[in-house]
Amino acid sequence: MDEQLLSIKNNALSLILEANSPKDLKEIQTQLLGRNGSLTVAMKDIANVPTDDRPRVGVLINETKKIIENAIFEKLGNLNSKVSSRRSNIDVTEPGIRPALGHLHLVTEAIREITSIFERIGFTRVRYPEVEWDWYAFTGLNFPDNHPARDDWETFFIKQKPDSKKGSILLTPHSTSGDVRELEKGILPIKAINITKTFRRQSDVSHTPMFHQFDTLIVGENMSIPDLKGTLDYFVKAFFGEKRKSRIRPYNFRFTEPSFETDVSCAVCNGSGMLGKEKCRLCKEGWLELGGAGMLHPNVLRAGGLDPQKYNGFASGWGVERVLMMREGIEIDDLRLLYSNDLDFLKQF
Repeated sequence: MDEQLLSIKNNALSLILEANSPKDLKEIQTQLLGRNGSLTVAMKDIANVPTDDRPRVGVLINETKKIIENAIFEKLGNLNSKVSSRRSNIDVTEPGIRPALGHLHLVTEAIREITSIFERIGFTRVRYPEVEWDWYAFTGLNFPDNHPARDDWETFFIKQKPDSKKGSILLTPHSTSGDVRELEKGILPIKAINITKTFRRQSDVSHTPMFHQFDTLIVGENMSIPDLKGTLDYFVKAFFGEKRKSRIRPYNFRFTEPSFETDVSCAVCNGSGMLGKEKCRLCKEGWLELGGAGMLHPNVLRAGGLDPQKYNGFASGWGVERVLMMREGIEIDDLRLLYSNDLDFLKQF
């Protein structure tokens, strides 16, 4: 097989070198790489190669194919260049064909806008590892050892020897895993926003295995729930529009106390829950759930090396894709569409 591939390559390079026109090159390409081409036939014969030699032969075939394709491409460029140089009747002032321009992905645009909104009120963008230690993702955030989030069917754990202090390695399941890292810096006051990829073993119309979250963290002295609510209100009006409102409801999160779920008023029914005499089909009651928020739990402050008797703060964590889907004028009924690489869908935005 080695000698056969060497013969094919040498013969191909000789033919390509002698080609005098693009038509000749097309015929050579078909002769070598077409359905019944000599290299294509050789590729099919790999099934007859001994099992131990197949990986090496496969690499050799791919290298041969690449060499032939590059040689054809280079020769075609030379031939076209010669043809162009012989033309004397080209009008160089004639407008060319404008290439199609792309645009940023919806999620990228949302991340940039969210970052800008929080920067306007003094937040600093921070980044933390996407491959994280259990300590920062769970233990330092006050999660008990038997918490469901630590289940293999919820979180992606990496098969590697655990660290004696920091525990197992995993793909970060939430942007909040950066909070303890930020606290450990010991630089106060803290006003940070962490936007990162997060990973969970979920896939349906409202979940994808990889998605983005943004986590806001403010730590200092004499922080309060009104400070938290004011920050949430500012973001909701800046991102969704002045007519939209936010509300907080008591909830339970391991890393905050008290904890809240955050809702935004529905854009379809303007928060009334009704469209005429019928309930709003989107929200049913006037509100759409955004994500979580709350005052940092004392145990989280201690894990970051701060005294909860002196310092306090609050945090919020929301999904980038989730807030994007709730924006007025955007109708996405399946979150997976955002990552389907469907250009017909993406070109709408």
